[in-house]
Amino acid sequence: MPAAKKVAKSATPPAPKRAPARHVATEARALMRGTRQSPYKMRLVIDQIRGKDVNDALALLTFSKKHAAKQITKTLKSAVANAEQAARASNSALDVDALYIKMAIVNEGPKLKRFMPAAQGRATPIHKRTSHVEIVVSERTGR
Repeated sequence: MPAAKKVAKSATPPAPKRAPARHVATEARALMRGTRQSPYKMRLVIDQIRGKDVNDALALLTFSKKHAAKQITKTLKSAVANAEQAARASNSALDVDALYIKMAIVNEGPKLKRFMPAAQGRATPIHKRTSHVEIVVSERTGR
């Protein structure tokens, strides 16, 4: 049986592997649950701002007469603040003017069920609808 050959190792140890570069999140989201407005009415407003720059969307919402615009404005400002906070936490630069609305959806929340008196001693149900608003903002890359 032949003797096992020893392989000479170099005197210097191999360089330690670097941690992979941390991907900086360029998007942030905000969620508002249980808004006391029907999803149908909220969607009329949210459809107007989807895909727009944040500054343009805020300007549009500021001058909108719809009640839903106030709720959506709150959520949008929260998403922008979340993006700033995430950039600060990861020590990366964020241009707030380059943010745009990547995704904006309104889902149906739980219905508040009430009853209203009706003719001949009956009661008719009333559903007071609520909605969940979700907005995702992202930084536009290269214009």
